[in-house]
Amino acid sequence: PAKYFDTKTTEPISFYLSGLEELLAWQPNSNDEFNVSAVPLAKRQPPLLSRRPRTLVCHDMRGGYLEDRFIQGSATSNPYVFYHWRYIDIFVYFSHHTVTIPPVVWTNAAHRNSVPVLGTFITEWTDGEKLCEAFLAGGEEAYGAVAEQLARIAQHYRFDGWLVNIENTLNAAAVANLPLFLRELTARVHSAVPGGLVIWYDSVLKNGTLRWQNELNEQNRIFFDACDGLFTNYNWKEEQLERTQRLAGPRQNDIYVGVDVFGRGDVIGGGFDTYKSLRLIRQFGLSAAIFAPGWVYEHLGKENFLQNENRFWASLAEYLPTHSICTLPLTTSFSLGMGTSTFQDGKDEDSGPWYDLSAQDVQPLYPEDQGVLTTSCCLQDAWCGGSSLQLQGTFPPGEERVAVRLFSLQMPAPPKLFLTLLYKLEGPQPDDFTVTLEVTTGDSEMCFEGNPTSLPEPNGRYHPRFLPAPPPGLAKLLAACQRGSHGWTSRCYELELQDCSLQDLFVIVSRQQPSPQETSITCLLGEVRVLDTASVAASPPQVYGVTASQLWWQ
Repeated sequence: PAKYFDTKTTEPISFYLSGLEELLAWQPNSNDEFNVSAVPLAKRQPPLLSRRPRTLVCHDMRGGYLEDRFIQGSATSNPYVFYHWRYIDIFVYFSHHTVTIPPVVWTNAAHRNSVPVLGTFITEWTDGEKLCEAFLAGGEEAYGAVAEQLARIAQHYRFDGWLVNIENTLNAAAVANLPLFLRELTARVHSAVPGGLVIWYDSVLKNGTLRWQNELNEQNRIFFDACDGLFTNYNWKEEQLERTQRLAGPRQNDIYVGVDVFGRGDVIGGGFDTYKSLRLIRQFGLSAAIFAPGWVYEHLGKENFLQNENRFWASLAEYLPTHSICTLPLTTSFSLGMGTSTFQDGKDEDSGPWYDLSAQDVQPLYPEDQGVLTTSCCLQDAWCGGSSLQLQGTFPPGEERVAVRLFSLQMPAPPKLFLTLLYKLEGPQPDDFTVTLEVTTGDSEMCFEGNPTSLPEPNGRYHPRFLPAPPPGLAKLLAACQRGSHGWTSRCYELELQDCSLQDLFVIVSRQQPSPQETSITCLLGEVRVLDTASVAASPPQVYGVTASQLWWQ
């Protein structure tokens, strides 16, 4: 069927639902299994609902379902990717179809990076009025059926909830049932999807008029009270933020103040001035909803997209609280889910563009205060996948070591950690430099390295012990330690900690000898792994009952 498979190539594709009939008739079937997310939502610290301002990203690009609809990837040159996941809390996939089911590649990439994904339920114009009258004015049975279907869809495709956007006027009967529908939908999503969310877009008012308020007030509060949050329209002024904060009270973090990166209408900021809006929003302790950050790609063009994207998010980083990884193993090759070639073990196996967000790896922090070394994505060379992480800069005279924070961690340290690193040094004198990993731990009086007789490090910085060869029990799995090739160097480390909590993972680039000259250096990171030795040594779980379906021989 053309809904589930591309008519030209027969490849499986992601899809949306149009209209009320299609929504109410929806049932899971064997053709849509490709569209079910295979990546559970990774845990994070602090949890999403902690008391701090959040950041929502609403992705709206040229109507949606572009090359991202190809579930098994496509040969797309210069595609749009998003990878600053550590800086955002919620990702919404937006389109103007009635029921926007997020393409599964986005759900997979976001979940791997601890970010929940919402679809969109939208009604607009006169068709929207008719649709709303059909299910809202029809009473509890009618709106209950819509709520149930939306919850079932999120549960089946394994995404995390809905943005609800009613952009049309409503008659008296319909608007009277709207808060009840929102309560019903929110309750059903909460029970069907762990950590599920329903967010209301600031549009229609309690009397049924369509008039954007750009704030929380008595006209729209009834909808905010019925769900998990309010996403405001974009044309707000400072006094509206103040009133919103007052009215929201203890729920101020559930107000997502809209920021249109395209800067349409009478707005503060937009483009590379978007930070001005965020600065104000955060002054009032409110959350932010960044709408259409694809501006970087659509407005500035595909050519220097990765540089522009890093510049855009770096300009906002000061106002974006990050979240930390809190489970092991942590393993990444820094792949963006795209490339100009496909690399395996450092070798270019397959030249040619590819795009598949499901293949995107866990993404690091991209430091905003670029010091001696700047961090960027390198598509020209990689250990595995399509890209590596490039650290580039010039060591000033006398500077001996530079630390770059890759990941923020927040978890109790297991008694023994095993770490692996693959890197490649380039520059005039690569042999003058060494690259190592460093782990920092949180403040704890009790935290010791190795045996309790060694003194605690005063600053909680630990340099894992270099292992020339892997310990016997792990040799097979960690053939990693001798696997550098094609100019890549492989390193394995072990670290024993007692009563410690992990805090950060750094990569350290240092000079072998101090030098009076400045020296330029490029270091590519191909892979980093942090493993709990105990769980690595355990045998993997058995797999039973494998079935194969949908075979296509050619």
